[in-house]
Amino acid sequence: QGAWDVALRWLVPALLDRHSIAPADVAETLRPFVGHRMAKAGLELAVLDAALRAEGRPLGEYLGAVRDRVPSGVSVGIQRDPATLVEVVRRYLDEGYVRIKLKIKPGRDIAETAAVRDAFGGIPLQVDANSAYTLADLDSLAELDRFDLLLIEQPLQEDDIVDHATLARHLRTPVCLDESIVSHKAAADALALGAASVINIKAGRVGGYLEAVAIHDLCRDAGIPVWCGGMLETGIGRAANAALAALPGFTLPGDVSASNRFYTLDIVTEPAVLEDGHVRVPTGHGIGVDIDPVALENFTVAREIIRR
Repeated sequence: QGAWDVALRWLVPALLDRHSIAPADVAETLRPFVGHRMAKAGLELAVLDAALRAEGRPLGEYLGAVRDRVPSGVSVGIQRDPATLVEVVRRYLDEGYVRIKLKIKPGRDIAETAAVRDAFGGIPLQVDANSAYTLADLDSLAELDRFDLLLIEQPLQEDDIVDHATLARHLRTPVCLDESIVSHKAAADALALGAASVINIKAGRVGGYLEAVAIHDLCRDAGIPVWCGGMLETGIGRAANAALAALPGFTLPGDVSASNRFYTLDIVTEPAVLEDGHVRVPTGHGIGVDIDPVALENFTVAREIIRR
């Protein structure tokens, strides 16, 4: 509701006051309004889609994509017990997902990770703590080193950049930052401090796809691998994320999964589909997918028209 209110009262009127606006101008136009990055990202994507449809260009080409499909990983929540977790992971592997991410928290980490590693051998495996730990848990986090993980994601609080740097010096497992990376500057600061050796890029979290590309470029130039995180997007955001994840610096499988993981009915006419462990990058103009008008009408709970 907050994003809706801010968009209606401030962000959309600011864009309409420009009368004509290019995608590259959206972020600067909205800069006076502090925060609300997800609302800003949605509006920037709308402008991108409109502009690129008018030009007859796909979003992937505009952003700099170098692949026509991206590898798809899956995030698995904490289960009742390790045995249940193993069965859930098995189902996702059978569906074709090429990387598994396990959610962890204190007391639900070592046994769970061990069970999955023992059951499935050398599969690409990583863990996500969602800020559940502190430096007092350093010994427990160090135990994860024996599982040869791709990374441990956001072990500490989002504002604990210095503590993440301290933790990273004591772990062999690469530390990946997620919630801490809210902008290009935040990414640059984290890299300068040695707080991360991997970055999770989410366009919504950083305020838009152009800021996401800037972070990608920063990390690519620094030799830091990045991957594209997911936030339960509909087919609109999923299509855009696939385009972003096709950039050259995205060298780790991301969370761009099939639409049917979360939606019985998506809001687009061509939902994302898992094919041989990958999701295709849309090639149509703009974001590359079209809205299903029936689904849109069914899902709509409010409607506002703003004119200038």
